[in-house]
Amino acid sequence: MCSSGIYINIGHSKPRIKLGGGRCYLNEVPAYCGWAAVDLYLGCTAIPDDDPRNKIYPGEFKYGGGHVIQEFVAGKDIRLNATAYGTDCYPRKKLETLINIRDVNEAILFNPRNSYQNYNVAVNLSDRIIYTYMGVLKPNLGNANYCSAGQLSPLLNDPYYKTIGIGTKIFLGGGIGYVCWHGTQHNPSVSRNKNGVPKYPAGTLAVIGDLKQMKPEWLVGTSMLGYGATLTVGIGIPIPVLDEEIAIYTAVKDSDIFTQIVDYSKDYPERISNSLGEVNYAQLKSGKIIVQNKEVPTAPLSSYTKALEIANILKEWIKSGKFLLTDPVVPIPGPESGIKFKNLNERKIE
Repeated sequence: MCSSGIYINIGHSKPRIKLGGGRCYLNEVPAYCGWAAVDLYLGCTAIPDDDPRNKIYPGEFKYGGGHVIQEFVAGKDIRLNATAYGTDCYPRKKLETLINIRDVNEAILFNPRNSYQNYNVAVNLSDRIIYTYMGVLKPNLGNANYCSAGQLSPLLNDPYYKTIGIGTKIFLGGGIGYVCWHGTQHNPSVSRNKNGVPKYPAGTLAVIGDLKQMKPEWLVGTSMLGYGATLTVGIGIPIPVLDEEIAIYTAVKDSDIFTQIVDYSKDYPERISNSLGEVNYAQLKSGKIIVQNKEVPTAPLSSYTKALEIANILKEWIKSGKFLLTDPVVPIPGPESGIKFKNLNERKIE
């Protein structure tokens, strides 16, 4: 998920340096240091300044923030290069050193948007290959890519956020994390089927957790050809079956979950609201769907096998007493909130 990253506190050097207002790189990938003296945030989509990007098309984006995060979690040394303007209390202007997750003070995974509640199926109606965050899309409906674990996806098992809210304890990156807010682009007011499952991208979660507990196999740096660098994140959320209504929700099957087929060659980039049809996840997982009377092969960006593995790990944690369920402190805004995603209102600057 592209909306992911880490923040860390590296501790004070001797003499002290004020990174805030300066420049900072981790393995040559730029990190945000516009905070206090030695706090940094590294976003998973950041890439080195000398990466050719899409000047050599399609760009390979072999290394970015997501890859640094995976190496950092794995315990590898990370090169830190920083420059600052210097002050009386923080006189140092340059810092070059190695940092390690074992040595820094705090290392926190903070993802402003994860766990999308349903998502588009991406296809390409044009006559050329296109490169997107939904993967490589072949021309003339050559393939269809989708991104959800379907019947194992957390927010599809709790469509109205009855049990998932701020403070909910979760499996995050191989360790324990928490839901800390609703995610960016949270859009709970979209059209839903009778079972409550949204037919369009809907709810999202902001999540947080101690990176020092996590594992590199659940936080994987990923290169999207022609698009950029990102991070593949493992998340699992326990849903307590408190009543009959929740039992019905958690019994959702792939055949009950429908989503929209969207053209990523024109409709998506031009923000044209158009669906080429609805399809359910049982059809998607069969390996082929029918779009405009053509049989189109399908492929997932999410791993159902990994989702099942996470579910079983979380189950064992709960059974062993290692993981105790938590009540939400505040609920996630649902359809009754009236929250709707707003596109940018471009205005002329006088």
